[in-house]
Amino acid sequence: MDETGAAATDLLPKHLAEGYETFLAGRFRDERQRFLELAEHGQRPRTMVVGCCDSRVAPEAIFDAGPGELFVIRNVGNLVPPYAPDNQYHGTSAALEYAVMALKVQHVVVLGHAQCGGVRAYAESQADPYTRPLSPGDFIGSWIKLLAPAAERAGAMPEPLTSDYVERLAFESIKQGLRNLRSFPMVRTLEQRHYLQLHGAYFGVLDGRLLALDEASGEFRQVAAQAHAAAFAEPRI
Repeated sequence: MDETGAAATDLLPKHLAEGYETFLAGRFRDERQRFLELAEHGQRPRTMVVGCCDSRVAPEAIFDAGPGELFVIRNVGNLVPPYAPDNQYHGTSAALEYAVMALKVQHVVVLGHAQCGGVRAYAESQADPYTRPLSPGDFIGSWIKLLAPAAERAGAMPEPLTSDYVERLAFESIKQGLRNLRSFPMVRTLEQRHYLQLHGAYFGVLDGRLLALDEASGEFRQVAAQAHAAAFAEPRI
């Protein structure tokens, strides 16, 4: 109890407090030495992931990453803005700068996903300008305008809007994210010197498929196809 008489567990939603107790009894106990090392020596993740805020697409879960293994920035639509040094607030760009320059990550992954609300919202706003799902003056409406170059490459938008087009736009958005990453001088230089590698990936929420971009062909190819098939195979009798 604190001075007001409230229990500490009442200060958070019940499911979070219970989840924390489970964490203490399980993962924290099992990996306590790892947390101690991270506290004493700092973090040195090899990989940064630019992911979406969508609660269904947690990079640490998808890649089975432990504490200190991934440096993650999540935003609406897993978008990477182009290099634009000015007096505005640039959360994603600041995280990128820190990961590349301070942590010296070796990989940056732009991780898109199926059924992305941000990508669909942009497509819907273009399909029907008179019934905009987001006003152009709010934060999200302004943010997802970063999808415009990807939309130009995605081709003509069908009428009515289809899920296939939204997926195609999501793929093009990942490619645009890599282009925008290379607009940062620090990223471009480190990549040219082979200190840094850029990757594009796409996660299927429904089926758990992970696709990775082959930039040479422009195609997305399935990762660990055999393991994915085995995960869906019927159990042996």
